[in-house]
Amino acid sequence: MDNACYQRIDSITARILDGGDMTIEEAHWMIRLDDDYLSWLMAGADRIRKTYRGNEIEVCAISNVRSGNCSENCSFCSQSGHHQTNSPVYNYISSEELSRQAQQAREWGASDFGVVSKGWGIRSDKERTQLKEYFQTLENTSDIGRCASLGVLDTDSAGELKAMGMENYHHNLECAESFFDQVCTTHTYQENIDTIKAALDAGLRVCSGGILGMGESLDQRIELADTLRQLGVESVPLNFLSPQQGTPFADRTPMTPMEILKCIAVFRYMLPRAEIRIAGGRQFLGDMQSMIFMAGASGVMIGDYLTTTGRQVEDDLKMLDDLKLKPREDTQQRRERQSAPAA
Repeated sequence: MDNACYQRIDSITARILDGGDMTIEEAHWMIRLDDDYLSWLMAGADRIRKTYRGNEIEVCAISNVRSGNCSENCSFCSQSGHHQTNSPVYNYISSEELSRQAQQAREWGASDFGVVSKGWGIRSDKERTQLKEYFQTLENTSDIGRCASLGVLDTDSAGELKAMGMENYHHNLECAESFFDQVCTTHTYQENIDTIKAALDAGLRVCSGGILGMGESLDQRIELADTLRQLGVESVPLNFLSPQQGTPFADRTPMTPMEILKCIAVFRYMLPRAEIRIAGGRQFLGDMQSMIFMAGASGVMIGDYLTTTGRQVEDDLKMLDDLKLKPREDTQQRRERQSAPAA
């Protein structure tokens, strides 16, 4: 091992802790570091997390409110109507069921709850009516943060959703632009970018990240992180591909625990002030799941994911308790901050 590598990690860490940023060249170097340096890298990422995000963890949960036969051909997703999978197919769940799930998530300590629907945008008045009912129900029955992931948005639809009571919008870039044609061809990367900008312009808190381990290069992982940095995204979910039978990516090899932890750490260095939330694919860490926070993660999704089963919630809550990490229940404080008049 080379002492110069330790010194370079320390130098980058000190600059970020002093308010600076990591360069793209440094990121390309960092993501190629040998695993022997991972513990040192994680120690730096942990310091950055504690400095900018504190020692509380943002917990969220989602509901898959409408499933299957999706119009998009995303190569990783078993919900796509373009693939032959066993994904469940159903129309909108009831508002009562959604409310029950949201209240359960709040009891678990989740500060935000996502309404996730298949498809690519809001295309009918029927969908608008259903979404309005959902958000009104959530507002009336829980103080949990109201999120949604509904596909493409333009400025008008983003404003419309905010008026319905939606507070946060989730829309993943999925990967680097240079890899996107390997992932999806039914919509463009620019549409993803435009959706994020429309949500930001509407005053929504934006959650956008991607899925790692789909076959992208190390440089393309940095490209994704840099794009998110340029967009100024506040919350970044990181998923790790869980290959699904019947999809084009079914034969992909899952990432190793060390690879996952290194990626989390590098994303923390690239996005020091962002909420980095770990979601799907955590199971590939095995007994090392608690190390995501030492690698720089500041958030976690609990419960089930969109098309895969999550870890037992009780195990996640015990993990946080054992680590002396408290769920960040700042939903009301965030609302007050956002509604406060500008100084």
